[in-house]
Amino acid sequence: MVLAELSLRLNEVGYKNWLKAGYCLMKLKDGLQGYVNNEMKVFHENIITSNATLRRGEVCRHNCRANGNQLHSLCPLCSEWRKEILRHHTNSSAVVNWGNCKPWLWSVEYWELAKAFMPRGQANVTRAEQCDASALLNLLHFCDHFSYMDPQLLRDVIRCRNELMHSCEMRVSQQWMQRYQRSLEMLLTPLQHIPDIATTTQHIQETLSIDWSVHVPGVDHVDGCKGREVELEYVSQWEAELLRQRLCELLDQEEELSPEDLQSLQTLSAFLQNQEDLRERFREELQTLRAVTDGPSHTPERHQEAATHITHT
Repeated sequence: MVLAELSLRLNEVGYKNWLKAGYCLMKLKDGLQGYVNNEMKVFHENIITSNATLRRGEVCRHNCRANGNQLHSLCPLCSEWRKEILRHHTNSSAVVNWGNCKPWLWSVEYWELAKAFMPRGQANVTRAEQCDASALLNLLHFCDHFSYMDPQLLRDVIRCRNELMHSCEMRVSQQWMQRYQRSLEMLLTPLQHIPDIATTTQHIQETLSIDWSVHVPGVDHVDGCKGREVELEYVSQWEAELLRQRLCELLDQEEELSPEDLQSLQTLSAFLQNQEDLRERFREELQTLRAVTDGPSHTPERHQEAATHITHT
């Protein structure tokens, strides 16, 4: 039954496209991690060597912290690091998510520096491998160490990623997929000398070129395409990871859920309920969702607690 239900979902073109596009985001993340990690080590070292105050090798002894998304009463050393972060930010009017950072570690942990250029929600992230594609793409876009990358191409891929993850129906068209593939390939072309990224580009091209229809004995192909068979176990893992990311993104809000986000959450909850295999796999998450959507109020605190619970499920 599990294989049959998954087969039927994969033979629905819009949903299959959504899954394939999400899988490509996972591969993009995998390909960028090592490259971005190495570059941030270099960036951190360059800042230290070019700043007389930071060259002294001092560390913060005041345990400076962010208060929410604000930095107050920083010691002179952490204030100097803040100046450097703002100096290297590509958008002087952008909101810097100081709540991502542990300022007292800026002198010794290069990834704490990287998180200042990322979307919120990175406070407990300590290395590149824990970041999703959105975090890495925003780092490439907002840190001027990567100024050799085309900002428009980065914005295009970030926009595609957001459209994908904010798709209420979790379906995208063939035309959207063509634009998405073109944006990914153009972004990665200048980085083909990096082995991991060259491999990632090949994987993305292969993924987007095959049909992904799955044959299960006794179940007809809904769209009539034979395509290349894929391993169901792997597809099931990718599907679960992507759906879990979608859940967390909807719930991890600093403000109350908008009517559109609440509708998306209810649509996703109904989708999981109506698929027997997913209903079993996401049993605990569905209980958490009911507590959020059926409760008397949709507070940001409840959403973030739910997102944290789902992340660790």
